[in-house]
Amino acid sequence: MFPQSNELEAYICLIAGGSRGIGAAIARAVAARGASVIINYRSSELEALRLARELREKGAGVLAIRADLSRENEVERMFTRIEAEMGNVNALVYNAGISQRGLLIECSEEQWDRVMDTNLKGAFLCCRRALPYMIRERFGRIINIASVLGITGASYESIYSSAKGGLIALTRSLAQEVGPSGITVNAIAPGPIFTDMLREELDEDEMADLTREIPVGRLGCPKDVAAACVFLLGREASFINGHILSLDGGWKP
Repeated sequence: MFPQSNELEAYICLIAGGSRGIGAAIARAVAARGASVIINYRSSELEALRLARELREKGAGVLAIRADLSRENEVERMFTRIEAEMGNVNALVYNAGISQRGLLIECSEEQWDRVMDTNLKGAFLCCRRALPYMIRERFGRIINIASVLGITGASYESIYSSAKGGLIALTRSLAQEVGPSGITVNAIAPGPIFTDMLREELDEDEMADLTREIPVGRLGCPKDVAAACVFLLGREASFINGHILSLDGGWKP
């Protein structure tokens, strides 16, 4: 069982891209604080079902749902099932994201569309579908997991940086739109986090070089992002809106 904590017990929290890495850490953290959790995944079915079973065995209300968030009909089907089985979503954490490295002149239109569809369009579709209930209830929490590269940009990561920069702009704009309805919209912009995505992009020497560039002397971990997420979801953060929280150990790319 989870340690006794109920600060998020009124939350029905959808973690978009929640089956592994940062998303799984967020799911564990919010479930440990009493939230009902929906784990969305697209391809990592085994990991999603394993995580759902783990959380269920600890006493959490949990549902794992496959959906391609870049497709409106699949987003609608996902929300319809959530509402039928768990209730209305009042907290959305958009963590779905993919990377694309390469020089811009060597990237294809298909690569651009694939990253934008997952990293930005999916956030638009999920936010749009979740908001009517939040507006009616005059309460809601939306957290978008962006990237420090969406603020700074990065050579060889133009597509990814552009998508995350768009997600940051969406966060700031939406915060102004729905703040009067009691809804906060914030983003977390992680720096280097030790995940499968980072391991796929960097070899051991590159990882060591990157670690030396971070003032706190280590890479971030998924639990760092999850802790920030729990704070922004909670009542203590109710006056934080439209904020982009850099979570990077002081790293400047």
